[in-house]
Amino acid sequence: MGMARHQNNFNLLRLLLALLVLLSHAPELQDGDRHRELLTQLFHTLSFGELAVDGFFLLSGYLIVQSWDLDPMPAQFLRKRMLRIYPGFIVASLVCIYIVAPLGADAGRYFRDLSTSTVALCLAVLHGPITPPVFESLPEPQVNGSMWTIMREFACYLAVLLLGVSGGIRHRGVWLALTVAGFAAYLYASFNLPLPWAPLGLLLNDPIVRLASLFFAGGCFYLFRDCYRFTRRGALVSAALLLTLMFSRRYAELGLATFGGYLLFYFAFRPMWLTETFNKMPDISYGVYLYGWPVQTLLLAYLPPLSPWAMLGLACLVVLPVSILSCYLVEQPMLKLKNARRRAVTAGASL
Repeated sequence: MGMARHQNNFNLLRLLLALLVLLSHAPELQDGDRHRELLTQLFHTLSFGELAVDGFFLLSGYLIVQSWDLDPMPAQFLRKRMLRIYPGFIVASLVCIYIVAPLGADAGRYFRDLSTSTVALCLAVLHGPITPPVFESLPEPQVNGSMWTIMREFACYLAVLLLGVSGGIRHRGVWLALTVAGFAAYLYASFNLPLPWAPLGLLLNDPIVRLASLFFAGGCFYLFRDCYRFTRRGALVSAALLLTLMFSRRYAELGLATFGGYLLFYFAFRPMWLTETFNKMPDISYGVYLYGWPVQTLLLAYLPPLSPWAMLGLACLVVLPVSILSCYLVEQPMLKLKNARRRAVTAGASL
């Protein structure tokens, strides 16, 4: 399962998941009714957006734990994670705050009420933009409702760093125990049972419990990769069990973490005829995720009513080029710095 980068489908899966988020938001942004969303109509539990975010965290858990396992250097690990997340997030946030948001408000009043200290704080902690009221005539009057996951994903990176330094990754049983504890907490909260400490209820009701559990589940797929094999029969059985659990609001997430995770990594490591060709293309999934919401919001604000499919098509025509620009102008230049310091140290040591 340790396939070379050009032989796996992680980039393709990330792009498909990002596009699923756009598909999910297309009907919800129009009237705020998530029940018109396609997957919600089918199973009456999760939306394509929730499924996609779950998939992102599963993939991320696998790859980030792998990154630590292959290069367990705390400073280098943190540097890589920050260079991957912060530049694209900061630029997208500034675009939303200073270009998109004024188009949905009285510009003069907007900039007068905008708090630069709040902007700076949000950028520092990876919080989505907090702005004066914008797009108030729309059902979802916010400039970017997708960014809420980024802070929580980075928190998972910090958990990997902490557990890596303390030996919790080297001893994979610790990681598994934390994964089980996370899902136990998620299920406990779903029953609305009384809690002995009020702040614990706030934590259990935060999406971080669900998302961190999925991230840790992805890490389990990496750490226990010697304990299972990917087979077609396994994929078919997993698909059948996942479909069954998808009808249960309480257990759908658990099904996604286990059987959905198996399917996800089955396809991630299954070479296809376009795999190597696709991996030569830029990974634009981060940009698609960051810019999808504001683009769809602008389309709703300035165009006549659109069907969800027309909304998706028009959004893709704008989001894909913007994401390519983000990749080449922001993300890739920063990613090239990931190993710059190490190369410099190596060169100095060879003198």
